[in-house]
Amino acid sequence: MEQLNVKIGHSAVKTTEATVNQLLPDALAARTHLLNGDAPGSDFLGWVNLPEEVSPDMLAGLKADAARLRGQSRLLVVIGIGGSYLGARMVIEALQSEFAWNERDAKPYVVYAGHTLGEDYYNQLLTLLEHEDYSVVVISKSGTTTEPAVAFRIVKAHLEKKYGKSAAAGRIVAITDARKGALHDIAVKEGYPMYVIPDNVGGRFSVLTPVGLLPIAVAGYDIDRMLDGARAMRRVCLEGSNLEDNPALKYAAVRNALYRSGIKVEMLVSALPNLRYMAEWWKQLFGESEGKDHKGLLPHSLSITTDLHSMGQYVQEGERLMMETFVRVKQPATHVPVPTDEENLDGINYLVNKTLTEINDCATEGTIEAHVSGGVPVVEIEVERIDEYTLGQLIYFFEFACGVSGYMLKVNPFDQPGVEAYKKNMFRLLGKPGF
Repeated sequence: MEQLNVKIGHSAVKTTEATVNQLLPDALAARTHLLNGDAPGSDFLGWVNLPEEVSPDMLAGLKADAARLRGQSRLLVVIGIGGSYLGARMVIEALQSEFAWNERDAKPYVVYAGHTLGEDYYNQLLTLLEHEDYSVVVISKSGTTTEPAVAFRIVKAHLEKKYGKSAAAGRIVAITDARKGALHDIAVKEGYPMYVIPDNVGGRFSVLTPVGLLPIAVAGYDIDRMLDGARAMRRVCLEGSNLEDNPALKYAAVRNALYRSGIKVEMLVSALPNLRYMAEWWKQLFGESEGKDHKGLLPHSLSITTDLHSMGQYVQEGERLMMETFVRVKQPATHVPVPTDEENLDGINYLVNKTLTEINDCATEGTIEAHVSGGVPVVEIEVERIDEYTLGQLIYFFEFACGVSGYMLKVNPFDQPGVEAYKKNMFRLLGKPGF
């Protein structure tokens, strides 16, 4: 396969390769916990073997429903929050045109609801839905999480008013619990097609379940190819027993080595704007998995060169509390050269006939050199290109590295008890019965 590569040479500012290699036994022990299911969180390890266990019948059903929704919709509304939508959004935004909203003959355009309670957002969404044929994928394990429950009630009412109750039911697919919960009961009552969120897969690890696969398929992308990439990366993660053969162990080891040396923040950095939601998904994955017992690197992100003109000064000369992980892509999908200008008033004729990728790569290299010289440890994750296969690789790579890293940190990477704190206060302030 086209191998994803992790480079840690730049991280020598704070730690050496020898120091990282000293953590290999810890990383291997953490991997053993993942494979044996003998550590905290073992009830939520279904994602480890998921790429090999996706049911062919379920995949066939997903593709059939995706084709049906594509045929009747110019627009798809995905309702969910956190892991119920970030994975799908990451993949879709990485693959689609930045200007897909204006391409009238393109694949169904995907919009999102249930991830916010902003009133103006929903007013604008309803205005859009008035003028477009649309369908809905609603994702919630319980069906009672406030943000997606409110969104679904609003969108469902609009859909039924626009198309009639019976026709609206044919435009809704629910992804929820197999046996219980409000959304499960609504789907059974209304006759919606329904897919299951596996009990042993937590939301932030659910991209390769129907949670991510259905929206991605409706958007027109190849979920078989994405699963192929995940399967290939799974084999590497399970078989490689040293840091050079196993990028997930290597990444987990270096970030733990840097954390133990005093680093407190990890920034995921990319020079490609279509990877911004990879950063959002990654932040939930690592933040919710490791941020426990007053431990863990704080996940943050930068988009360069944009953020070099806002955050660059702090990264270069602020407090030395951060590391950077650059996601680098070797091959772009297209090339755009810089044209010549006889007057050269802007002084950039030296860039003529260079592609923007060449310029962007030099900007990235220059940034890495500058930040390393400023005392920032840098890790590079390199992939050949951005397509369904490499996204499948990246998804499984980050998930496996996260599980290993969490166990190395000696926390349970698969629970999130702190998430409930705000909900209890919100319910009390809203006057919910029992709070």
